[in-house]
Amino acid sequence: MPGEQKSPLAFRNNMENTTIRRPFKADAPVKEGPRSNREIRIPKVQLIDAEGQNLGVVPTDQALRMAEEAGLDLVEISPNTEPPVCKILDLGKLKYANQKKAAEARKKQKIVEIKEIKMRPNIDTHDYEVKMKAMNRFFEDGDKVKVTLKFRGREMAHQELGMKLLLQVKDDTTEIAKVEAEPKLEGRQMMMVLAPK
Repeated sequence: MPGEQKSPLAFRNNMENTTIRRPFKADAPVKEGPRSNREIRIPKVQLIDAEGQNLGVVPTDQALRMAEEAGLDLVEISPNTEPPVCKILDLGKLKYANQKKAAEARKKQKIVEIKEIKMRPNIDTHDYEVKMKAMNRFFEDGDKVKVTLKFRGREMAHQELGMKLLLQVKDDTTEIAKVEAEPKLEGRQMMMVLAPK
């Protein structure tokens, strides 16, 4: 009823059911790379100057002044030693050199792909030879090969033919490849993974 007063108990129950949402607070950004300049908060550091000379243990504020006078940065080189080793150098040049090194390493990496060769248990001899040539080409390129054998309908009753075919593939590639995953049945297909030697 519109004119009816709610009891204090009903009002309190209604309040307990509401949840208070707090605003989402993002995490502070994580800094990459070594600590430098004012981020170094240790009282003393092992200091190496811009020419590469070891100046021994120096108070951090003195090391910071020396870096500022040279127009360079104080960078923590090995933070896990006691006291940490810091060097006076150009932080921008250091970051650039590290980026260049990482790019070179990425260029030299070979991404190994897994190529798939599909066969049927009653494959024709010529088709088998064509598939084997393709497989050899993949091994020469340094890629892995997943051999998949699909069974249709009543072929499931003759799984031994599939196993025999995969073992033949294994024998035919012994000189250039090794078996990474032995032949196994998954649902209506049998598969095996080979990797180049």
